[in-house]
Amino acid sequence: MSAHLSMHAAVLENHGEAFRLAIVARPVPQAGQVLVKIMASAVNPLDLKIRSGDAAHARHPLPAILGIDMAGIVESVGPGVTAFRTGDEVYGMTGGVGGVQGSLAEYAAVDAALLAHKPSNFSMREAAAVPLAFITAWEGLVDRVHLHAGQTVLVQGAGGVGHMAIQIARALGATVFATDSAAKAPFIARLGATPIDYRTATVEEYVAEHTAGRGFEVVYDTAGGASLDASFKAAARFGHVVSALGWGTHALAPLSFRAGTYSGVFTLLPLLTGEGRAHHGEIMRHAAEMAESGQLIPQVDDRHFDLASVGEAHLLLGQREARGKLVVDING
Repeated sequence: MSAHLSMHAAVLENHGEAFRLAIVARPVPQAGQVLVKIMASAVNPLDLKIRSGDAAHARHPLPAILGIDMAGIVESVGPGVTAFRTGDEVYGMTGGVGGVQGSLAEYAAVDAALLAHKPSNFSMREAAAVPLAFITAWEGLVDRVHLHAGQTVLVQGAGGVGHMAIQIARALGATVFATDSAAKAPFIARLGATPIDYRTATVEEYVAEHTAGRGFEVVYDTAGGASLDASFKAAARFGHVVSALGWGTHALAPLSFRAGTYSGVFTLLPLLTGEGRAHHGEIMRHAAEMAESGQLIPQVDDRHFDLASVGEAHLLLGQREARGKLVVDING
């Protein structure tokens, strides 16, 4: 296979196994697609679940190239693409599920609807750290809740999705609180939210302290399980609880007694079904606007990985040793 028709990629042959660094055919952009030279690929918890075979909701037949988020440079465009041209710096949530090639490869043929121009003030690594987490946060707060200025928002967990939700809510003029461990308090405060240590305060206690017992108008749960149950109790009368991990069995009575609303977010739907892909590109444009206006700063781990050491990044994330988003450097 000649060099211009091939590329390097980290390929997963079987669930639970190590990645194999391989030379595979370079994709050719079809109508509506953009061939992107991938510069950086972020590692998400979902990638670990797909690799282990524990993500039935993220169907991805093997062998496969994983990697959901990416940032890169347009190499060429397919027929019908007018929004991008060769040399453009782009980013987006573009594959790694549903049989769509992911970003752990030197190139990917990407649906142009999923892409946006990279924030001009972000490095490729910073840009790659944004898409999945930002889209998930945006769909919850903007598409489901229709958040507006003056509302009180509680974000349950200040991790990947959570720290994006805090910044989106702040940009929209909300008063924001966030639960996490005491160690995360300085980080939460830097983002402009009031930190709450969920390990030392009960729901009733922090609702009383921060809302005089009324509850929060909007609660974004990013953790599921007990966090979602706590969210139902923390909501105000007529409040809105939204969750990115609304699985399991939960008692809805605490929310129902408050005449509240529940919404779920399933960020993968456009990649799995093809429906709503243009909206994901639109959300990425909003992210770029926030980034360029100084309202969005992703938390990125400063350690570097390449295609040969993707497994090390997965191991660190699985052991909860990441200090922000782990990013794999692909080209350059």
